[in-house]
Amino acid sequence: MNSFLRLALRTEVVSVGCIPKDNPKPRPHRKTPQQQRRFYRGLIAALLTSSSFVSQSWLLKPAQAQTTAYCRLTKEAIAQKEQLLNESLKGNSDAQKRYNTLIEQHGNSLQQCRSQTWPQNQAIWLKLYPCDARPGVLDEIMDRIANQGYNQVYLQVFADSQVLLPKSDNPTPWDSVLRSSATENVDLLAQAIQKGRARGLRVYAWLYTMNFGYTYALRADRKSVLARNGKGQTSLDVIPQSPEGSLDSNEAFPDGPQAFIDPYDQQAKIDYYRLVQAIVKRRPDGVLFDYVRYIRGAGSASVTSKVQDLWIYGDAAQKALSARALNNKGRTLIERYLKRGSISSADIAQVDKLYPTEGSPLWQGRNPPASEMQATASQRQPRLQWDLWQLTLAHAVQGILDFVALAMLPAQQQGIKTGVVFFPEGNQPIGKVGFDSRLQAWENFPSSSEWHPMVYGICGNTSCIENQVQRVLDRAAPGTLVAPVLVGQWGQPWKNRPSLEAQMQAIRQKAPQINTVSHFAFSWLNPKFDRDRQAACGR
Repeated sequence: MNSFLRLALRTEVVSVGCIPKDNPKPRPHRKTPQQQRRFYRGLIAALLTSSSFVSQSWLLKPAQAQTTAYCRLTKEAIAQKEQLLNESLKGNSDAQKRYNTLIEQHGNSLQQCRSQTWPQNQAIWLKLYPCDARPGVLDEIMDRIANQGYNQVYLQVFADSQVLLPKSDNPTPWDSVLRSSATENVDLLAQAIQKGRARGLRVYAWLYTMNFGYTYALRADRKSVLARNGKGQTSLDVIPQSPEGSLDSNEAFPDGPQAFIDPYDQQAKIDYYRLVQAIVKRRPDGVLFDYVRYIRGAGSASVTSKVQDLWIYGDAAQKALSARALNNKGRTLIERYLKRGSISSADIAQVDKLYPTEGSPLWQGRNPPASEMQATASQRQPRLQWDLWQLTLAHAVQGILDFVALAMLPAQQQGIKTGVVFFPEGNQPIGKVGFDSRLQAWENFPSSSEWHPMVYGICGNTSCIENQVQRVLDRAAPGTLVAPVLVGQWGQPWKNRPSLEAQMQAIRQKAPQINTVSHFAFSWLNPKFDRDRQAACGR
């Protein structure tokens, strides 16, 4: 993909078990008194966090300081907290005070353990439901996350045409997750951020980006916003690759029909910019952008190998492409190529006659040889057609990059971290001229943002996962925070994938510089609890 990104198209200016760290070997010489004191303090701290020591609950006071492997709380500490929460929900004010004190103490214990444990940041992906607004439910969710040793939460705030904003304060064209009159003023996003931080958790907002959702696509005033290919189709007209909704796939797990937008469309930019503005008002610890790509079709449609495959046939994208021409010859050939899928020697001869005072056809990124116009039209045709293919590829990719750069601005202006979520294979070339149809040029995402590659490889062991991580690291600029996303279960293989422990240990051995790992998703790691929550919502 670098081949067509080298065209350097101008970007559009827009107004709008604890795994302990390796300890140094003890010095062979005799310790000074000060060194001995430090040694014994360190020994005591190690004992306090070891699973064998914390099992002796009578040795530790209070119970909330106890952690086991991977910074998980002990069963005794969890039970104590659950009991206090249940009593406080019954109106026991004393239990409420003790519960608040306990979650603060547990949060401090979690932060201390994670600072001494690899990975220093262990995150989980979370989706909330309308019934999570019931008293105590969000507290229980955040408790469960902290209990399991996670210190970051990636909270879904925009997906499937819904936003996690209160109905009474939703300036976007999407419906609120909470739509009943009884909950129209409930700000579940703000509550989740507050309750997470009270437990030592950093809460990120996780948003779909170019996938705006099915109900958005049904709006009569948004029909022109959708991306279109050379057949006039939108993403709603094509069948996504069948494994895309499968737990066994290397793809995402969409909530419903996928409505991808034209990233050059001004209305799409305005709608999404306002969405991000509303979210950053709640001051999350970060904002993660997912679906920063086009749809991946089924079968042969999963490969982009000709211009008609590209999602650049929306009105805005076509106008922006024509504007990349630097002379009349260039503009005319671009428009003919887009319409027909190729240009002929006759097309080249005609533009020479139409604009005799111009030299070579020019557009952004094209540097023709000085002797080009000395050749015949038929001799020039192969080079010009290849250059047009490279131009249209680059144009499709640049639209994605410009769109996410604009989307990040509200967060960046507030000093809030940003990150991008992507597939390591989403940018790969296929065959002589083809590319993965997602055109996810993640190697061109800003290195100042966090990179969250979804390393969902399936091969029965960790080798493919390690290879995906290495592929990203090889292309990341020095200093880029790479935070792999894993799928699996604790303590056992799942869906032909090794356990989460095995995956994490393999990544640590392969790339010890990585210190942030996340697990997809809370619902899969807490299936019964998640089913009960959905049942309470009537789902």
